[in-house]
Amino acid sequence: MSSFAFLSNSQFMKVPAAGAATDAAPRPYGVAGIAWDGCVTNRPGARFGPRAIREASHMLCDGTHPLFDCTPEELLSDHGDLPLPNTSLKDMRAAMAPLIAPLIARQHMAWLGGDHSITLPLLRAYKAHFGQPLAVIHFDAHCDTWVDHFGEESGHGTWVYEAIQEGLVIKECFVQLGIRSAGERAARDYVRDQGGLIFDARSLRGLESAAQLAPVLDEIQARMAAHGHPPLYLSLDIDCLDPAFAPGTGTPEPGGMSTNQVLSILEELSPALNFVGMDCVEVAPPYDHAELTSYAAAQFVWTYLCGRMVAQATGRAGRA
Repeated sequence: MSSFAFLSNSQFMKVPAAGAATDAAPRPYGVAGIAWDGCVTNRPGARFGPRAIREASHMLCDGTHPLFDCTPEELLSDHGDLPLPNTSLKDMRAAMAPLIAPLIARQHMAWLGGDHSITLPLLRAYKAHFGQPLAVIHFDAHCDTWVDHFGEESGHGTWVYEAIQEGLVIKECFVQLGIRSAGERAARDYVRDQGGLIFDARSLRGLESAAQLAPVLDEIQARMAAHGHPPLYLSLDIDCLDPAFAPGTGTPEPGGMSTNQVLSILEELSPALNFVGMDCVEVAPPYDHAELTSYAAAQFVWTYLCGRMVAQATGRAGRA
């Protein structure tokens, strides 16, 4: 039988640590924590996100998904948290690069953040691995397209702008969902002005089921198909959710998405599109209530992984 949720364990879903003697060969899926929050602009605490997401994942028990009817238990390993400097963004990113490249080459990875500044070096590594820019689906309350980070050149609110400027992503295949924070038009509409798609939180109000979200889902899938289904990366900032569903984050914005909305989108798109990796960021446990935010994050990562298992079984899995 599966072990009880409250028994201590430090791995996601209590899967084996990567390289465990019980595994003769690497499992096809992996998770790793990036416990960095040196670029937050409001409340710190996202460095504790990986730990909290892992603990919340223990409630998944045997991990059998009720929609996909599969579990990643036998296919997933946990690499723990990457050993990184925690006071310098430049040094952190430099140390991160050689650690993530071999993991991307070996496994389909889900990265547990950490603040959103970790996504830029991840995209650099994925572009190097695939030899081409990526499509991106980005859940967030914030557009993250500012040209500077309150006077600094880079941070958790600049990574989208930097990724587009560096050519890491296909501009027309960059999709944002849940955007709603205060911001000047140039930043707020930057992705759309570059040819991408934005579904802001206001336009998504009242749409929760797959049927209600069909126009959004169809437009995203059509956009990917029109560009030959390029490698697709998912970056999920937990503050895309309304604070009622995710109070444990550094920059909460009222008027956000519901947990049901995000799950509906993941359930439809994860098995259907050419995803090659994901991150879930900005979970800040010190501000959480009843672990609502951590549970949502664990559910999102688990749903994504189960959807990728279905995609692999049907021949739609992205290259690992």
